[in-house]
Amino acid sequence: MSDELTPSQSHVIPEGYSLLNWHRGFGRQIGPLYEHNGPTEYRRAFLVEEHHTNGMMNAHGGMIMTFADMAWGHAVSTSDSLWWVTVRMTCDFLSSARLGEWVEGSGEVVLQQDDLYTVRGRIWCGDRTIMTGTGIFKVIEQRPIAARPSLNKVSNHGG
Repeated sequence: MSDELTPSQSHVIPEGYSLLNWHRGFGRQIGPLYEHNGPTEYRRAFLVEEHHTNGMMNAHGGMIMTFADMAWGHAVSTSDSLWWVTVRMTCDFLSSARLGEWVEGSGEVVLQQDDLYTVRGRIWCGDRTIMTGTGIFKVIEQRPIAARPSLNKVSNHGG
């Protein structure tokens, strides 16, 4: 056993971010993940740690896509507290995120048609865009009051 701190334990989290309180499921397995609830935008973030990397010590493409799904899909539930699932994602990888870098992402609803939402999203490190893309998300139902993040500070991935 080592007394050394892991990168997430020793990294200074940027101002305005807080730890997503995922206490079960897949989000917990890939974390820790963070969120920023600003007055005009919502962002999610993570610090690239060794368990996120591929053989070149860059964030694995599957991790970036998973993170994009969570960051972009959340745009569906920012105004209403909704459960949603991902129907389709189209992603363009433009750069890589290296071990130790802070990765951020957000999405914007560009079209709503019945229970389907189209979201345009971006993932970035500082000034460098890592990924852009579009996601289509289907609303399943309204979240029960006990599961709404704004009331109990527990954030959940849509489905």
